[in-house]
Amino acid sequence: MSGFTGALRAAVRLVSVPVTVFLIATFSTYALGALGGANPAATVLGQDATAGQIAQLNHQFGLDKPFLVQYFDWLGHALTGNLGVSYFTSIPVATSIGQAFPVDLSLALLALGLAVVFGGAAGITAALRRGGWFDRAVSAVCSGLATVPPFLVGITLIVLFAVVFRLLPSGGYVPFTQDPGQWLRFAILPSIALSAEGAAAIARQLRTSLVGALQENYVLGAAARGLSVRRTLFRHVLRNAAGPALTVLGVQIPLLIGGAVVAEKMFALPGVAQLALQAGSERDVPVIQGALLVTIGVVLVSNIIVNAVLFRITPQARRGTRSARRRVTLPSVGGAAA
Repeated sequence: MSGFTGALRAAVRLVSVPVTVFLIATFSTYALGALGGANPAATVLGQDATAGQIAQLNHQFGLDKPFLVQYFDWLGHALTGNLGVSYFTSIPVATSIGQAFPVDLSLALLALGLAVVFGGAAGITAALRRGGWFDRAVSAVCSGLATVPPFLVGITLIVLFAVVFRLLPSGGYVPFTQDPGQWLRFAILPSIALSAEGAAAIARQLRTSLVGALQENYVLGAAARGLSVRRTLFRHVLRNAAGPALTVLGVQIPLLIGGAVVAEKMFALPGVAQLALQAGSERDVPVIQGALLVTIGVVLVSNIIVNAVLFRITPQARRGTRSARRRVTLPSVGGAAA
């Protein structure tokens, strides 16, 4: 029973902060759109519209209600998948985002995969060969990538692989479900541009953590008992050293989404960022709010997943929960506190 209670408390802590952030972020998002001073009905109807026509359309949009009523109506509908309708195209916002979101999702997953694979491999190898030429090379490359913005990496990749060697297209997009091979040809360059900074950060953090973990007594004891370096590394050392790298991965997800705005423009990708930018130029408030809501949701869900994985695979997090539980129950076991 105590184990179940501890797991329940951990789950509540894991979800409570993202839920609070979600409410604050969605309120701010809706407030920026609703209190921006724009009159959507007047914009849609044009300059020749009468005051009665504008009032009628505002009533149709629900903009004549009190602000808090508008917010809770919008949030309630949004949580059921109804993000409203575009003021100008009359297309449901969920439909527009549903068409654009797979572009960002596929690129983000590929970029995260590249960052984890290459950053993890570089960090592990550098830690195992610390002080050698590979370790120094990884440190130098990571320091360089940390200072280079994604758009500069993207321009370099376009010049090299699309202009000079003509191996890959410089822009465009083909859905994965339509042609996986063509999807990869179009997605690989923007994904590399988005993953470069994250791979560098993961490699640096993982290398630093592993260097310290490899000097612990249990590693020396495992070597004395004849356990292979590979088994010790992947079954024990990585679980203790992966925490900082996973934390970096969680931090990189919002940066990845922010970089997608530039990547979509540079590589002509029809993603959510371009949809939001176009809606911003037209003052299409429901589309802007819907795009921001989906972005907020993706960031928070991703961080919940990262924190859950961190809690699951790192012993320090679980020990912290058990220690906190013991501290709470100690007075009832040992009598009155001194």
